[in-house]
Amino acid sequence: MEIDQARSRISESSVFLTQLELQIPAVEHGLRVAHQLGVITILNPAPGLALPPTIFAHCDYITPNESEAAILTGIAVANIADAERAADALLARGARNAVITLGAQGALVKNSHIKAHVPAIDAGRVVETTGAGDAFNGGFAIALSEGKDIVAATRFGCAVAGISVTRPGTSLSMPSRAEVDDLLARTP
Repeated sequence: MEIDQARSRISESSVFLTQLELQIPAVEHGLRVAHQLGVITILNPAPGLALPPTIFAHCDYITPNESEAAILTGIAVANIADAERAADALLARGARNAVITLGAQGALVKNSHIKAHVPAIDAGRVVETTGAGDAFNGGFAIALSEGKDIVAATRFGCAVAGISVTRPGTSLSMPSRAEVDDLLARTP
């Protein structure tokens, strides 16, 4: 499997981020290998699919949006209280940290020690939301790799996503680091 061939590269990494556009056995194997190597693991469960119960134990962080959280937990997520219930269900399944992204409502962060609502960061008029989840997860992973705690990393991810939705497209909508740092400096 290609993951085994990349084992040394994974071991040199700060963060292993994956999503569900790959075959689930490959996703689980990648998470397992990275976790065994002591690399921070993030599962962005997009697109939303039912997952085997064994996958959650390999997730340091799981970052579903509202609809993905509902698919994974059976809990409809329409507000922060619903997101907390869904996060609790994900933690009970074995994930160590749950970050439920809530679009314009920001994100709910939960683990065994922390429960926090991180507001969305408004960067201007929303043009297109396609790719916002990818933007969030990329920013979140960068922040974790830099040693930020879960709340600060979530705020950073919200800033990246906040900028990305002000532009059309997906990869072309991703902001530069300077843009993200500037937005965070201007947002209390």
